[in-house]
Amino acid sequence: MKTKQSVSSGLFGILLLSNVLLSCETIVSPTLESAPPILVVDGWINNKPGPQVILLTLSQPYFESTLPPAVSGALVTVTDDTGKIFSFLEDDKAPGHYVWKPVATEVFGSVGRKYKLSIQSSGDTFEAMSAMGRVPVIDSITFDTEKRIGSKDSITRAEFWSTDPIGPGDAYWIRATKNGASLHAPSEINVAFDAGFSPGSETDGVVFITPVRRGINPNETDANGKQLSPFIKGDSINVQIHSITLAAFNYLNEVAIQTDRPGGFQELFATPLANVTTNINNTNPNGRKVVGFFNVSSVAAAGKRFKK
Repeated sequence: MKTKQSVSSGLFGILLLSNVLLSCETIVSPTLESAPPILVVDGWINNKPGPQVILLTLSQPYFESTLPPAVSGALVTVTDDTGKIFSFLEDDKAPGHYVWKPVATEVFGSVGRKYKLSIQSSGDTFEAMSAMGRVPVIDSITFDTEKRIGSKDSITRAEFWSTDPIGPGDAYWIRATKNGASLHAPSEINVAFDAGFSPGSETDGVVFITPVRRGINPNETDANGKQLSPFIKGDSINVQIHSITLAAFNYLNEVAIQTDRPGGFQELFATPLANVTTNINNTNPNGRKVVGFFNVSSVAAAGKRFKK
């Protein structure tokens, strides 16, 4: 039988533990060590009609809320394996934006060609290699409407249909826009190797697997966290399949892992934060560091409006 003293001691212990737990909620603002700025290269170009842009900026402190500083005055070129040079000139009205402009109906590059990026900036030369791979045509886009379980509401998802060409080793970035707005959240990065998720999955030369086909839908929720129907009557979708290299496939997977963080208690079991890889190198091993990526894509596209 418990005495009054033991009960009092127990209550005191609970109160003491509560105070300890409450003290754990103190907001801490860590002071991070400063680091010299690093060149950041956004070099995703393709054979879609129109100008192509390579963006050069500098890295900045983690808690900085302003736009990254632009890098001006660089010499930027892309050269193919036949020796043809594509000059990217800085836009006078947009510092850090280096633009190649086509002549008439010209498009950038050809499938099967290899390309070398060269950036000369502040005494350093940065280089990267890429190749333009093939892409399959998009046969169609369909919409599927189904009732929510335990609800009268319905939900509509889009799905694209395309078949990976025969021959293993093709990699793709499937990008989508809804009503003209790009789906670029970390959870919406949709990449495929052949028609599946990864090398060795034996999905060569077949229709893309269902999760890839349906990976074009936005992940949207209301104020209460309830999933919204990706599409309602009148919404439109545009789907693009971009060819990417194996290095770019690995890079995008790393970006998704490092940026799509679960948060809260689950973060204890998440993959540790780490810098993602880059295919860009300084020709001087002792020169400045660089991050970012260079990839040259061919693109297949299709669009549709949900009319119900």
